[in-house]
Amino acid sequence: MPAVEYLAHARAGLVGNPSDGYHGKTISFIVRNFAARVSIEEYPVIEIVPNDRDHSNFLSLSQLRNDVQRFGYYGGVRLLKAACKVFADHCESERISLPARNFRLSYRSDIPDHVGLAGSSAIITACFRALMGFYNVEIPLHTLPTLILSAEKIELNIPAGLQDRVIQVYEGVVFMDFDAALMDRLGHGFYEPLDPSLLPPLYIAYSTDLSEGTEVFHNDMRARYDRGDQQVRAAIQRWANLAEQVKFMLLTHRTRGISALLNENFDLRRSLCPLNPGHIRMIETARSVGVSAKFTGSGGAIVGICEDDTTFSKLVAAMAPLNVRVIRPQIQP
Repeated sequence: MPAVEYLAHARAGLVGNPSDGYHGKTISFIVRNFAARVSIEEYPVIEIVPNDRDHSNFLSLSQLRNDVQRFGYYGGVRLLKAACKVFADHCESERISLPARNFRLSYRSDIPDHVGLAGSSAIITACFRALMGFYNVEIPLHTLPTLILSAEKIELNIPAGLQDRVIQVYEGVVFMDFDAALMDRLGHGFYEPLDPSLLPPLYIAYSTDLSEGTEVFHNDMRARYDRGDQQVRAAIQRWANLAEQVKFMLLTHRTRGISALLNENFDLRRSLCPLNPGHIRMIETARSVGVSAKFTGSGGAIVGICEDDTTFSKLVAAMAPLNVRVIRPQIQP
């Protein structure tokens, strides 16, 4: 059979993050401007084809250093291997009999690296879709994000929460509640799709020059949370409250006050620990032209409300000297 390609898109956390890894609440939306693509085809043996980010031959030490700064030490093959392992484990635990077929996987992605747009989880999500299609296996939507997360968190020891995987599986716009008691009872959170047309006009701005891995921020948060740090625990509760407020405002068509809540989301995050000065400069530059701004994820990309094209043009011009690209996110197919 010919190779079949499966996609998973970038995502942006609109509000509530980073409470998703701490039984909080968030709203996220899919960003169809970028995607990870995994191709699968029948093959005599199981083979995972390396991408550019997996190569180990360099023309100079400088090139090696730049490659590590961009892609990290491990590339994308480990993500596909972890996805395949978790998929096989799930099928075995659910007593799903797989046909005796082998495959070749290859991948590519145009999601900007390490800027908080969920590029790694997109590769794993696309891989799961490829395996499900190849073996004709159905996995419930509410179960799939947990499996994708386990590939990163358990198999690869990458700190992460469910938010990215939920929105990349459900797509569109989703309100998520990760209440501990709820997850203990159901094995997953409460995921409520929202009508994308309810959103005010949004922008996303990102810079690959300032990329910073998820681990940098979340590791400190996790340690403080586990120690019972009251400032961190209060912030997580407030982030969850902000997500609830924004959901209510969207559903009641009262979007005028959302910008202030997005700004509060970032300001609270900034009060907890030092952040990359370049990331802060992006936020401050965006706000200087009159738009709201907060991180989409771990840093390196920001999101906010930008109501009109004139302000959007001012934002693009203000961000250009920082080597920051500004886009209007495509949420609908």
